[in-house]
Amino acid sequence: MRPAEELSRIIEMAWEDRTPFEAIENLYGVSEPAVIDIMRANLKRKTFNNWRKRVNGRKTKHLKLRPDEVSRGYCPTQYKVVSKR
Repeated sequence: MRPAEELSRIIEMAWEDRTPFEAIENLYGVSEPAVIDIMRANLKRKTFNNWRKRVNGRKTKHLKLRPDEVSRGYCPTQYKVVSKR
C-alpha cells in the first residue's frame, strides 16, 4: 500500500501529457500497467475511460515515441508562481 501523497503524485503525473510513463517508473518504481491499474482503482469509470482515450497513442507519454524537440516533462505554465499580496 502506497502513502496517499505518493499515490496522488503518481495520478497527477499520469494526467500530465508531457510526463512519460518511464519517469513515473524511475521515480516510484511503478510500471505503465501498474499506473493503469492505479488510475482504474482511483478514478471514476468515465474519468478513467476518458484518460485512457487521451493517453492511448500519445507520443509524449513514451520516451521512445517522443519527438526530439520535446525536451521537458511539463508545460512552462504548469508550475506557476503565485504572488502573495
